[in-house]
Amino acid sequence: MSHVFPRHTKADLPVAAGGDGCYLIDAQGKRYLDCGDAAVSCLGHSNPAVIRAVQDQVEQIAFAHTGFMTSEPAEALADLLIENAPGDLDRVYFVSGGSEATEAAIKLARQYYLEIGQPDRRRVIARRQSYHGNTLGALSAGGNAWRRAQFAPMLIEMTHIAPCYEYAEKPEGESSQDYGQRVANELEAEILRLGPETVMAFIAEPVVGATLGAVPAVEGYFKRIRDICDQYGVLLILDEVMCGMGRTGHLFACDHDGVAPDILCIAKGLGAGYQPIGAMLCSSRIFDAIRDGSGFFQHGHTYIGHPVATAAALAVVQELTDRELPAQAGLMGEKLQQALQAEFGQHPNVGDIRGRGLFRGVELVSDRDRKVPFDPGAGIAGQIKKAAMAEGLICYPMSGTRDGRLGDHILLAPPFIIEEHQIEELIGKLSKALAAVI
Repeated sequence: MSHVFPRHTKADLPVAAGGDGCYLIDAQGKRYLDCGDAAVSCLGHSNPAVIRAVQDQVEQIAFAHTGFMTSEPAEALADLLIENAPGDLDRVYFVSGGSEATEAAIKLARQYYLEIGQPDRRRVIARRQSYHGNTLGALSAGGNAWRRAQFAPMLIEMTHIAPCYEYAEKPEGESSQDYGQRVANELEAEILRLGPETVMAFIAEPVVGATLGAVPAVEGYFKRIRDICDQYGVLLILDEVMCGMGRTGHLFACDHDGVAPDILCIAKGLGAGYQPIGAMLCSSRIFDAIRDGSGFFQHGHTYIGHPVATAAALAVVQELTDRELPAQAGLMGEKLQQALQAEFGQHPNVGDIRGRGLFRGVELVSDRDRKVPFDPGAGIAGQIKKAAMAEGLICYPMSGTRDGRLGDHILLAPPFIIEEHQIEELIGKLSKALAAVI
């Protein structure tokens, strides 16, 4: 009997025993094409450069508390990230994962306004059907109704505007441009409703991941969001925990939209699964306010800036940049999109195929013409996950796409090293899984 507390107490999971490029291997030797581990394994499971970096760092120094010392890999990783970062992002605060990154971002935004003498700014605006992590602060920012429900009495008060979800929420007859501007303008309306002097930040995912299934904003949406934030002195926090680090074809996903945030959160692909790590990047303006004010960010965790974790991430980012893997993700992502369209584009239960780079979503519907979701009681997402595993495919089906209860989608996030024959394998196995369930 296992003493591990699993995610689902009734799940009977295989034991991961090995990794080989794009494949995970269980204890019985079965191979699974890994296209859905929450967009973590961007380099696959056996990258020799990252493995060697971890081994070398453990031999030198495994841990040094950042209250007493910094470390060479942390300094080098911060330099490399800022060298490639958008806008005037200038400082990197290392954490252990995505939830910690967004939690730190929210707290930094609050302290920034205290430091510059605007203590009334305390409110955060986010979007419906967003996901920013599972700690209480990050969960408060998130707009996933199902994840929030049982913890609602404990959450911090934050407000949520509409997502930019063209497939399901753009009315017929409205252009993509007009739709994007209209939903972006909801931010201005909410700022005015709350009182501009009370709003400190707006947080959003450039491409919405787990909750909506790889939904990018329409062109011009984020430029309007940036303009509104600038007009009212509100910080723009972009959550690239899932969509960042090359997955959408750019090292930083916001580069596609031509905007730069004041604070940016990354994780998942930053460590590529070789070590748990995340990071919050902030502008020089925010850092300078702390440095020239109290001098101390009132936040912290024991493992921030962990030498082994930052050594692994340094090797990951070097692989991404030296081998131009974000561009490769963009190229292979287009091939994946074409293959998905060819196989499922006319499927009666596939409503939408979307995404950027190697970050693709397939939305499932019971009525394609009317975009009607399946009955939640059917448990479509859970069934597809099991059927795909049986076929030797790991993908990321989720339910609640539309509102936290209705809707199902499949998120696909293969490693950037995927080859064309493996895309064919992915499509074949996914097709069999869908046929078995629907």
